[in-house]
Amino acid sequence: MTIKIINKSSNALPKYESEMAAGVDIRCNIDAPVTLQPLERKLFPTGLYIELPQGYEAQIRPRSGLALKRGITVLNTPGTIDADYRGEIGVILINLSNEAQTIEPGERICQMVIARHEQAEMIEVTELSTTERGAGGFGHSGVK
Repeated sequence: MTIKIINKSSNALPKYESEMAAGVDIRCNIDAPVTLQPLERKLFPTGLYIELPQGYEAQIRPRSGLALKRGITVLNTPGTIDADYRGEIGVILINLSNEAQTIEPGERICQMVIARHEQAEMIEVTELSTTERGAGGFGHSGVK
């Protein structure tokens, strides 16, 4: 599969960092360091624009190292980029740590995974089939 990409950033094109990586690291496109205070969120530009084939989405996900070491994560995770979107990819980061965290120009801030998806036809009905689980959710499946 190939993805068309316009790169208006000063960073190299995203690439897979290992042979079996599922996602490519995405870097921020900022001119100067940006500090996130505890619980502060900001939209970070990437300078990247993509064209996906119909039936695919790009999922924007946190980087585990940023989350564990610095408490920084992607706020709307996973963020979805639809195949018909042609704007710049922006990433909403939030600082969940107790200390200010600074994002440097060109820093890897998230990863992007390309995934196939289906569009379902929604059919209105008056009842659904029954299951043993029923309406139990949020830990009510009985699995320990």
